[in-house]
Amino acid sequence: MPANLLKIGQTLYRIWFYILVAIPIFLLFPFLVAFTISDKTYRQFFWLARNIWANVILYGMGCAPRIFREEKMIRGQSYMLVANHTSMLDIMLMLRASKNPFVFVGKKELVKIPVFGFFYKRVCIMVDREDSRSRTAVYIRAQKRLSKGLSICIFPEGGVPDESVVLDDFKDGAFKMAIAHNIPVVPMTFCDNKRRFPFTFYAGGPGPLRVKIHRFFNTEKLHEREKSELRKIVRNVIINELLKNSS
Repeated sequence: MPANLLKIGQTLYRIWFYILVAIPIFLLFPFLVAFTISDKTYRQFFWLARNIWANVILYGMGCAPRIFREEKMIRGQSYMLVANHTSMLDIMLMLRASKNPFVFVGKKELVKIPVFGFFYKRVCIMVDREDSRSRTAVYIRAQKRLSKGLSICIFPEGGVPDESVVLDDFKDGAFKMAIAHNIPVVPMTFCDNKRRFPFTFYAGGPGPLRVKIHRFFNTEKLHEREKSELRKIVRNVIINELLKNSS
């Protein structure tokens, strides 16, 4: 295919993504607002986000999820969900990968995204990584959500790494929180997201999105001083899967 035609196709593919993000939000707007007024209705919000919003985007982009599980989550139990982070599809794919309702912990800058940001700030736990008080507040808000039987999702690379990096260094936050609250860590590898929809504008295209949900790591007998070791072990599980699928 000529380079100019390929760029036009990739530009239209990007535009189509943002259309798919926005359409379900506008159509479901009254319900989404109603379900974000109180924490008591968060599960209904999660159901809509998982079964309608995420599905419309993933299948509309031609990126059907394929989920492989080494262990299944128990309904009603809380978990710490962690995965590699290299695409805007990561959010939708995480929603499809977990039937257990969870709350994202993410950077506050995402609030600036039109439409999406409105709901993001209402249902997610936002963190300013440059502000120690903000990081402390995250633990308080996470405890509140965990007490309601919800799980927490953190992309432990923090900011999105350079796309030439297979997997950036992990930060301690997710593992410190999992140990503090005695919840299992659920490592996930998103094998294809960077290939299907990277942050590079003129790149990507339709295709399946494979997710490997690895065996969980129990934290009940761990102490905070062991968070770094847990972080290294979980990172090794994910990077080994990425390297295996890159060949």
